[in-house]
Amino acid sequence: MNTSSKVTADHLRRQAYLYVRQSTLRQVHENRESTARQYDLKRRAQALGWPADHIVVIDEDLGLSGATAVERNGFQRLVAEVGLGRVGVVMGLEVSRLARSSTDWHRLLDLLIRIQHDSPTMVINEADRWFHPQFATPRFVKLSAD
Repeated sequence: MNTSSKVTADHLRRQAYLYVRQSTLRQVHENRESTARQYDLKRRAQALGWPADHIVVIDEDLGLSGATAVERNGFQRLVAEVGLGRVGVVMGLEVSRLARSSTDWHRLLDLLIRIQHDSPTMVINEADRWFHPQFATPRFVKLSAD
């Protein structure tokens, strides 16, 4: 089953959120390709069916470490939007862009599991690994190409 077949109409009624982050300002300046790849996920969201006006890019945490969510207003906003049921998909290059702290990561996962039981928010990363909270044991799985 390919990625697009896992995206439901209910997912598409909600927003796609792209979380863009680099850990330090030095990385922002020196690793521009990584930043560009993160912004390019907007095209991936559009290919999955989200119109441009339903894609929210959160990038205010560029240059901030993922060690804690305390100073990361963008991550705080993302968690709040998931909790309010407004998010159909969260996209990022890799999980570490979202949170390096197990506490912050598990807080987000807990919301993903508890909110939107019929059509929960998915997390998709660049490598087409995705997290779907309906699994008995939440995990990332590789999407097949068929």
